[in-house]
Amino acid sequence: MEENQKFKPEFVALMASLMSIVALSIDALLPAIPQISSALGVTNPNDNQLLITMIFLGLGFGQLLFGPLSDSFGRKPIVYIGFIVFIIASIVCVSTRNFEVMIVARVFQGIGLSSPRSLALSMIRDSYSGNYMAKIISIVVMFFILVPVIAPTLGQALITFFNWESIFYFNLLFGVIIMLWFWKRQPETLAKQNRIKFSSHLFIDGTIEFFKHKQAVAFTFVSGFITGSFMVYLSTSQQIFQEQYQLAEMFPYIFASLAISVGLATYLNSRLVVKYGMLQIAYKACIAYAIISILYVVMFWSGNNPSIYVLLGFFSLQFFAVGFLFGNLRAIAMQPLGHIAGIGAAINGFISTVMAVPIANFIGNYVNTSVLPLFIGFSVFGILSFLVFFLMKEKTKTINA
Repeated sequence: MEENQKFKPEFVALMASLMSIVALSIDALLPAIPQISSALGVTNPNDNQLLITMIFLGLGFGQLLFGPLSDSFGRKPIVYIGFIVFIIASIVCVSTRNFEVMIVARVFQGIGLSSPRSLALSMIRDSYSGNYMAKIISIVVMFFILVPVIAPTLGQALITFFNWESIFYFNLLFGVIIMLWFWKRQPETLAKQNRIKFSSHLFIDGTIEFFKHKQAVAFTFVSGFITGSFMVYLSTSQQIFQEQYQLAEMFPYIFASLAISVGLATYLNSRLVVKYGMLQIAYKACIAYAIISILYVVMFWSGNNPSIYVLLGFFSLQFFAVGFLFGNLRAIAMQPLGHIAGIGAAINGFISTVMAVPIANFIGNYVNTSVLPLFIGFSVFGILSFLVFFLMKEKTKTINA
């Protein structure tokens, strides 16, 4: 089937744009965290991490609602419903001066955005399969990664010329433009004859079917391990670079340069995955992910931070490995789920995200005066991911067929 699959540039751009609304809502906010914290009267700096991690909680839970519904009613209507939830939550974010209300609104932003984020993956699975699907996901992720390259700089510019609320307004405007493009140009990818009749036990039946596929379950857990350890970086990066290294003005540029490392890897993956196979590439990237982090822990076990150049070197290598993991892990997990792509993507996203949030919150509490806890987290979850790969590798030789 793979040789008959064709590359569709506009489809890839649209799927990347749908996912990019999520990235923009997270990464553009990073430079504004001190201002938001001050405006809302936050006294514990570690509480600021909740502004980032709690949107992921919403992303995880929202998929459980929207994924099954999209298998019954089609992808496009459910994307629109999710975006309406995002609009309402964004209005709450800019109008509240209560930190707890802001956190709840961030959760609902995540719930709304879970629709375009997870259904982009479902639409890719509707349209492609096998290693070619992994190639498409890699290209989508590569463009998706470009958003973190510019988002912090954009956020910094918005708070410099306007205020922190302007970041939320910009996200809304960007989302509206993407939704109009999606409405006008993207056909429905789930044909009516392939839809699952809606029923009260739709989710239960889909979940049972998902857990029948050991490959999907195992690599969903690996996604959770990698996403969780990477989310610690996202939620603590502002704290690390602005407070531990006193590089507040350089933060957007540092964040962008490290995002480029991930983007380069996803680009290379898109060129290599059809030839070498998603399982083989992801397995080697997982080994590299574990080794790089263990090396840092061994070298800087004292807890004293290295020079910024050494740290950026380790981060670049670590995230280069991540670039070969993100798209491939999702593609490997989704490969046997073509018949339930909506709920399959939902459960995959839910499990990996709901695993990731407590991981990020737990490790993030220790990233106060040293980067070491972050790399200990990378090491632990890199090793756990390797063990899953090792146990599953013999059983999944057919993936690359």
